[in-house]
Amino acid sequence: MPESNQEFYRRSIEDRDGFWKEQAALIEWHKPFDRVLDYSRPPFAKWFCGGETNLCHNALDRHLAQRGNQPALVFISSESGQERSFSYSELHAEVNTFAAVLLELRAKRGDRIIIYMPMIPEAVFAMLACARIGAVHSVVFGGFAAASLAVRIDDAKPSLMVTSDAGMRGGRVIPYKHLVDEAMRLAKAPPGRVLIVNRGLDAEMNRVAGRDEDYATLRERHANARVPVAWLESSEPSYILYTSGTTGHPKGVQRDVGGYAVALAASMRHIYCGKAGETMFTASDIGWVVGHSYIVYAPLIAGMTTILYEGLPIRPDAGVWWKIVADHKVSVMFSSPTAIRVLKKQDPALMRKYDLSSLRHLFLAGEPLDESTHQWITDALGKPVIDNYWQTETGWPILTSMPGVEKTPLKFGSPSFPAYGYDLRLLRESDAQDAADGEKGVVAIMPPLPPGCMTTVWGDDDRFVRTYFSTFRSKQVYSTFDWGIRDKDGYYFILGRTDDVINVAGHRLGTREIEEAVSAHSGVAEVAVVGIADTVKGQLPIAFVVLKDAGRAGTAEGRAQAQKEIMDRVDSELGAIGRPGWVYFVNLLPKTRSGKLLRRSIQALAEGRDPGDLTTLEDPAALDQIREALRNRSANT
Repeated sequence: MPESNQEFYRRSIEDRDGFWKEQAALIEWHKPFDRVLDYSRPPFAKWFCGGETNLCHNALDRHLAQRGNQPALVFISSESGQERSFSYSELHAEVNTFAAVLLELRAKRGDRIIIYMPMIPEAVFAMLACARIGAVHSVVFGGFAAASLAVRIDDAKPSLMVTSDAGMRGGRVIPYKHLVDEAMRLAKAPPGRVLIVNRGLDAEMNRVAGRDEDYATLRERHANARVPVAWLESSEPSYILYTSGTTGHPKGVQRDVGGYAVALAASMRHIYCGKAGETMFTASDIGWVVGHSYIVYAPLIAGMTTILYEGLPIRPDAGVWWKIVADHKVSVMFSSPTAIRVLKKQDPALMRKYDLSSLRHLFLAGEPLDESTHQWITDALGKPVIDNYWQTETGWPILTSMPGVEKTPLKFGSPSFPAYGYDLRLLRESDAQDAADGEKGVVAIMPPLPPGCMTTVWGDDDRFVRTYFSTFRSKQVYSTFDWGIRDKDGYYFILGRTDDVINVAGHRLGTREIEEAVSAHSGVAEVAVVGIADTVKGQLPIAFVVLKDAGRAGTAEGRAQAQKEIMDRVDSELGAIGRPGWVYFVNLLPKTRSGKLLRRSIQALAEGRDPGDLTTLEDPAALDQIREALRNRSANT
């Protein structure tokens, strides 16, 4: 009889060594590991110790004999109208060429390489080429501003940056190179080389002599290169991906090689049910963890065709994704609740006009999926829609249905059950004890974290422990910083954050980051940023600002001008992704008598809820000002 989901999960927790040794057979090892898990230094876990492997080899080389002519990567841009397809053999050749270019630019094993790129094939070539030579890539989302890029440069200390002249979004050209130049100026120790993939979109792009290199020229020089794979010990770092936290300084999530490869291979079999020769379409960005795991590495490790899409879900119309599914016979699709909420507002006939018979599942992740949106897309597609809950830190789902193990019923609005390998607990905030069914608790994981999860914060082991394993004094557990609840049938529901991180369309932003960007405006005295519920994006940041010149906030013209200046400042510091949905002007902010901002009370008022316990409030007039600002805004919209 097939193994039940409960038995599969139980075995993964009670017999970790046996379970993960079995999963490790899904990838190829150059040298066998001699130990499944080393947990001698809690909470740091090392998986498949002594084993040597390579992500690029498992994604490309091992498939060449059997499926060299099969499409590996299909690039589709609804922005430029381009479509390019690369077989496994062709992708292998491009990655070898890119690897040779990196080597000519003196990149070497262990070096960090920043990739700041739009959604084009060369971005995938760059990632796989880094993996091939043993360099540690750090992909930075192309929507980040120069200051944010500079912070990541200073933390990773890269030897090289790979970028492009420009990206495209909504029919507009988005220049990149000037942002790179500004980031290099701001960084304390910028890399000595910048490799540029020129799409010919930015006619005004300037080149810095002696630093900037043209990829097309170097590509021609290394067109037939063959670069041997660097065999890496399983625990060596594969990449760094930065994520926001409660401080203004982003955390570099460090991933290993062997554990990540095994986790992704196992997830394609047990969760996503993707088979070699089939096609997977993940509508995300390579700058986010979903893009790393399920655009680039996992589908290729599984021998699938993966689709790289540049564009919006509604351009040229809201049927573009479904046309891709039909044209390329997509069997596995992955997107976000935000995108589905956008499509929910469009004509459903655009979905029905395409043949979606190849599609088995749609998976959604990024932020909590509400019940009505879950039901709508399920009814519209007539296919199972599986909600995933996971984080940049974990690299693959924490909570999910696992149809590759057992087809369990789905509940709308729920990401179902803990995935194998995660010893998941719901803990009461008050005493760290297990929450009962129907009782709210912090979603936590008893270490060791399973393969594929972060191994530490780049360059800062202390921060790894302090941030993730110090929520509860009485026990060392990994905190997701999310509230959750479990029903009597064992299904989990995610309720929102416990900390000051907000989730905007799947993009995690620290309120401190946005506050620091707003405070960079010379006219701002104080600011508080909170995230409020939004019907499309899940959450939206809003800012409450105290100006140094109180009189400026006294006129509609003064407020409008100040808001525009603040928005522009946030754009320049963080990029449009961090822009508040609205800026409210007040004369004082609600604080405790010890000076702590009462963000949860501000958020509650903005969402029309009870602000909670206010016994420590220093000045009640501060909350009255928040109420009045919200009332005035509501009256004028």
